Formats: sequence, structure tokens, C-alpha cells
Amino acid sequence: MPERRRVKVVDQGSVDQPDASPPAAPVCGCPRLGHDEWHETESDWSDIAFLRSSIGAVMGVPVGYGSVRHRLERGAVARGLTVPEDAMVLLGAGRLRRPLLLEVEDVPAGARGVERLGGVAYSRLVPAPLGEMKDALEATRRRARERYGRNPDDMWVWYLTCRVCSRERNFETLFIAHYRQAP
Repeated sequence: MPERRRVKVVDQGSVDQPDASPPAAPVCGCPRLGHDEWHETESDWSDIAFLRSSIGAVMGVPVGYGSVRHRLERGAVARGLTVPEDAMVLLGAGRLRRPLLLEVEDVPAGARGVERLGGVAYSRLVPAPLGEMKDALEATRRRARERYGRNPDDMWVWYLTCRVCSRERNFETLFIAHYRQAP
């Protein structure tokens, strides 16, 4: 009996030939921030508004991040607020529950459920794979303390990458030390 050879067939009988071109880079909608604009910079937060929610966490690791984010976005639209392109989505501290803030715009005076944190924010844009998150957060806290002479009132994390692009973008993350009153 003659030996049989297997050849993968694609689309109506054409033989699958190896593609010489490299695979296309995955496309996602993750925000891209300019290093010079965000790394070790100070921002005035007096005019930035947020919708607040909370997210469950297991030993500090957020669970259900995407669904809570989408619920906040739908809530913003239902209230007539605008969610800017590449809106900040900030995750606060907590072992079992963590605050989650979504940046919104076009907030009418007296709008309910909208927070303005005010003050200033010191940010650092750094690579932070999961095993290095705590060290990067502490480095940001330490640098802010050195710069302003006291610990920040709040620490926030903005994950800038998703499962698709995190390795390619070296787990790019923005860490923010927030001071409610300008130092």
C-alpha cells in the first residue's frame, strides 16, 4: 500500500502554503500615552471629573474589571455624560474591594454621583508585569514623598494594556500619587 501524505487544504481546494510575511500585530483599543507627557510629571486635577464604583478583589487582585468598567461607561451615557476617548480608568487600593474611577466630561453643574478629586497628581509611566506591580507602586510612592515631603493621600493605577497587547507593550502601567491639596 502506498504511503499517504497529509496536506492541509484551505478554501475550496487550494493548498495551504506557508506565509512568508510576519503575523500582523494584534489590534486593540488600549490607550497609548506619551512618555514625556506622563512619566514623572505633575498634573492639576481641579477640572477632572470621575464616576466612582468598586470592584471585588481577591488578595488585592481585581476580579471582573471589564464588566465593572462597561457598567460605569453605560451609566455615564445614561446620565448624559461624555466618556472621552482613552478615558482614565483608575484602580485604587484594597484587598477585598477596590475603588474604580472612570473619567467623564461635559458634567452639568450639580450632577449627582460625579466626583472631582481636585489637587495634584504625580504620575510615573513604567513597565509593571504582575510580579513587579507592588515594587513599582512603592517606587512611585517613595518618589512622590521625596518630591512633596509627605505621603500621597491616594495611590491609583491605570492599566494601559490588555491581554492582547501587554507583552508587546511591556506591561505599560501608569502609577499616580494623588494629593488632595496642592503641596
